[in-house]
Amino acid sequence: MLTKSIQKAAFGLVVGLSVSLPVVAQTAAEKAIDRYRELVADGNPAELWEAKGEDLWKKKRGPKNASLEKCDLGLGPGVVKGAYVSLPRYFDDVKKVQDLETRIVTCMDQHQGIKAKAAVYDRDDHKDVISLVAWIASESRGMPVNVPQSHPEEKRMYEVGKRVFFYRAGPYDFACATCHAADNTRIRLQGLPNLTNNEPAGKAFTSWPAYRVSNAQVWPMQKRLEDCFRQQRFPYVEFGSDVTIALSSYMGVTGKGVKSLAPTIKR
Repeated sequence: MLTKSIQKAAFGLVVGLSVSLPVVAQTAAEKAIDRYRELVADGNPAELWEAKGEDLWKKKRGPKNASLEKCDLGLGPGVVKGAYVSLPRYFDDVKKVQDLETRIVTCMDQHQGIKAKAAVYDRDDHKDVISLVAWIASESRGMPVNVPQSHPEEKRMYEVGKRVFFYRAGPYDFACATCHAADNTRIRLQGLPNLTNNEPAGKAFTSWPAYRVSNAQVWPMQKRLEDCFRQQRFPYVEFGSDVTIALSSYMGVTGKGVKSLAPTIKR
């Protein structure tokens, strides 16, 4: 695992390039960013969350003194491998489409009797959800995205997500598409993937959960989308909101077949 000094040095190099290089030198700066990502990817700290998540999955907890090993993530009770790349999906027991995070909260309630107040991101129970997400995602690394569209509700959530993606509003009149519907665009040195295309959508969809070097936290997809809405100056989006699950459905369906990367590491 990289030492903090190496991470800081690499990050400092990228920051320095981003504020000092002219536009004509963008290519060199992007190469430096790629090199930085290679350095910090060797020994991703998200592995610590993965280890905790596996322990939480198998550990008996809560009023029911039970593990999560009978939790159905969509592929059958206890099946973890391949679950991450096939969510969000419809679950008949709750009569709605759930992503991985909301499904884990349901399983904690059903099997352990733990009422996770996951809407508050810094609570201990939500940290447990994040650890579980990190481990479950790691079990599907390298597997192709295959978000289902067989149930009418799954199709509806995809269509809602597509509409939300292109919906412009707020004080800046922004939409997700404002930044993510064109090729070869960036904000400063941050590349902006075109999420209307298969490969970029699949890579973005499976880039979360990710360890963020800048704040030493693991962010799952729900948190990533909440922060996107914050940057657009939209109203606060609570954990488990249908709009975040709809956007995940849109990205997942668009990114069908792309091999999963998660958990990844970000600046």
